[in-house]
Amino acid sequence: MSLTPASAREKARVLAEALPYIRRFHDKTIVIKYGGNAMTDENLKNGFARDVVLLKLVGMNPVVVHGGGPQIDELLRRVGKQGQFIQGMRVTDRETMDMVEMVLGGLVNKEIVNRINQHGGKAVGLSGKDGAFIRARKLLMPSRDNAEELIDIGQVGEIVSIDPSLIAFLDQGDFIPVIAPIGVGADGEAYNINADVVAGKLAEVLRAEKLILLTNTPGVLDKQGRLLTGLTPKEVDALVADGTLSGGMLPKISAALDAARNGVKSVHIIDGRVEHALLLEVLTDEGVGTLIKAR
Repeated sequence: MSLTPASAREKARVLAEALPYIRRFHDKTIVIKYGGNAMTDENLKNGFARDVVLLKLVGMNPVVVHGGGPQIDELLRRVGKQGQFIQGMRVTDRETMDMVEMVLGGLVNKEIVNRINQHGGKAVGLSGKDGAFIRARKLLMPSRDNAEELIDIGQVGEIVSIDPSLIAFLDQGDFIPVIAPIGVGADGEAYNINADVVAGKLAEVLRAEKLILLTNTPGVLDKQGRLLTGLTPKEVDALVADGTLSGGMLPKISAALDAARNGVKSVHIIDGRVEHALLLEVLTDEGVGTLIKAR
């Protein structure tokens, strides 16, 4: 069916609007944390895969870090376990860690790789164990009631270092890295690491142009539910201090702030429930969600 003159003009306008961004971000690294509903809805999953391939084909270097909370929770339910969280972090005993590795490093990672490849990309699945490129140690959480009290939440890790050479090697071959957030300790122990934290630290190490975090909310909201954007790190700190941001949003905000303060030019928290949210953020004037500026 032929386009009407009006619809043809609109399509041409959208394509023309993308050109400056394609030029601006050519050969730049964009780290994308993929999670939430975008990982569970079939249309959104296919749309995400196509978007990542498109960014690669127009000359950008997307690096995907994925979560898998709903899939882990489903497997835990099957074996009669209940997921538990402390300050947004999953409590991970040894049995849960086995399931985390099974889901993140196997099922979820390979599904994402397969979808990207089906849409014409060259994706390679990794975890931090591969080449030991994500080194980690046990994370001890400070208690909210007593900062001097440390809480052991099992095989949950904090990042010691990331070796960027493996990602650089894949980039030279035009591959798209898809990374499961599992780190490895000095003794070979596997650690479950929050995917937002991995994405943020990886963006810093790779000196990424952008860090994009897909979520199940429109972005950062104030207490009245209004979307906030163009925030500075200082303004975000104030939102955490007054309780506007809490719970599962805390690791995401912490990762975003660290990235913004350590060289990543812009951080975006966007709504993964919106079709093609990734393209709308990278290739249009308005973008979607919340922008956190480096300064």
